[in-house]
Amino acid sequence: MDLLPVEVIAINKKKLNQIDSIIKSIYRLIIYSRHHSDDDLLDTYLAGMHNLKALVGIKNAQMEAQDEEEAKEYLANLKISLDFVVEEIKSNINFENEIQLFQLLRLISPETNAIHPNRYRQSLVQIGLHICPDQKEVPMLVAELFYRMQTISNPILRAIYFHHELIRIHPFADGNGRVTRIAKNWMLMYDLYPPIFINDAAQKKEYITTLSNSFKELLYQPKNWNLYTEQFFEQELDRLLLNATLLYDSIYLIGINRKNKIINQQ
Repeated sequence: MDLLPVEVIAINKKKLNQIDSIIKSIYRLIIYSRHHSDDDLLDTYLAGMHNLKALVGIKNAQMEAQDEEEAKEYLANLKISLDFVVEEIKSNINFENEIQLFQLLRLISPETNAIHPNRYRQSLVQIGLHICPDQKEVPMLVAELFYRMQTISNPILRAIYFHHELIRIHPFADGNGRVTRIAKNWMLMYDLYPPIFINDAAQKKEYITTLSNSFKELLYQPKNWNLYTEQFFEQELDRLLLNATLLYDSIYLIGINRKNKIINQQ
């Protein structure tokens, strides 16, 4: 399998600029507004994360777990993984190597790690119609992916590119989607962007269909940017744009409520 060349990525720069503009607006509120405090961003962000984890975790668990017991275990592992990522970010550590990939696997999918401890998959796998690369190719492809992603300066593109290509490689026997999404959000959160999660079953279906079509096109033209790969990047940008907007609205509302409270007390 050939990885998608970084230089062919043709992304919607307008959306990238919109996202950055919203993130900057959030920090302007925090720094310059008299009706915001230093803690507003962290409090809002953590509250939003917990709400998102509750909402998305339950729905994703229903799609990735076979019964209620597995769903509870999935949610517990998701919380442990996100807590680990937050602590790493607080220590100024970004996601950038294979050791961290295995750390995430052990946390989010311990049952998979137990099959091949600290090793990539040892058999051929297929996702839908996509036949993943031979297991002997996996270590080389993952190492190449980490090298290529470091050449992408924009953190949003780097995170989405890593997500797309790691799923295509499918390095583990199971848990690939969970590990990949946590790794992507680690990169985004490190650079102060909100995480990207699949919010419901309809988005999950769209996500799987778009990836499947992208992989199919890249099988025949591995070095060409195609419509479906572009769609995947666009959908991820749309999810990030929505989450950034919701974050801004929440922080803005804090200032309005605080201002009104001061006026009422006068």
